[in-house]
Amino acid sequence: MPTSPSKELETFDNPMPERDYTIHIEVPEFTCLCPKTGQPDFATFYIDYVADQKCVELKALKMYMWSFRDEGHFHEKVTNMILDDLVKATEPRFMRLTGKFNVRGGIYTTVVAEHRKPGWEAPTPVTLP
Repeated sequence: MPTSPSKELETFDNPMPERDYTIHIEVPEFTCLCPKTGQPDFATFYIDYVADQKCVELKALKMYMWSFRDEGHFHEKVTNMILDDLVKATEPRFMRLTGKFNVRGGIYTTVVAEHRKPGWEAPTPVTLP
């Protein structure tokens, strides 16, 4: 197999570090295992961040997300673990990670975790007519 899962997140230099802009990434094929039953859990992760000096490299992100496939995790824990790893790798000004998990036992779970760099303030949104 030419690729395999990895916990290594690679980055590249932010091409526009002087500007606050939002990077939105959707990861629709996340899987891990239920720590209670061992059955598969499926989720879509939404990553929204304002980069500082580094951006996450997408192929490495794909391999990283794949690395959870055979691990048992509660939704709340895995979402926060992923956010912590992404923040450690990229040191963003702001990052929000939303994990939208498919139904389990008739219940849908969405977990939202955020990181804000100390001193960073979000720009005022512009509302157009």
